[in-house]
Amino acid sequence: MWVPWWWWPLGLGVAALLAAELHMGAPGLYAWLPYVILLPLPVWVLFRMSRSKVEVVDGELVVGRAHLPVGVVSRGVVVPASAKSAAMGRQLDPAAFVQHRPWVKTMALIVLDDPDDPTPYWLISTRHPAELLTALGCDPARG
Repeated sequence: MWVPWWWWPLGLGVAALLAAELHMGAPGLYAWLPYVILLPLPVWVLFRMSRSKVEVVDGELVVGRAHLPVGVVSRGVVVPASAKSAAMGRQLDPAAFVQHRPWVKTMALIVLDDPDDPTPYWLISTRHPAELLTALGCDPARG
């Protein structure tokens, strides 16, 4: 789930501006130091923000470090962009597992049927929620 492309030049531009400001205040040998330290910083931050994966592997839903056996999935629903704020707002159960990425417009709501788990559902940002629900064995059209 990569961040939008325009975040990369924006992050590098802000880092370059800050490095230029520090460069003006540190003449001599240390003038290049702000560029060396600050320009890799937005690349690292944006890469870390883009690293999360949502996939179904060996009968498990893997979302970042979290794993969920497919057998405990009761049903799933596609949350369109128009309903995302409602799903993340007052209707959100505090016990739910949420992986939200603001730059991803759609989400998948996966309801669990596991009496040993206090988590009622998972709410996951994904660009292809219907494909994810199909991989989990849910009918995205029916919910």
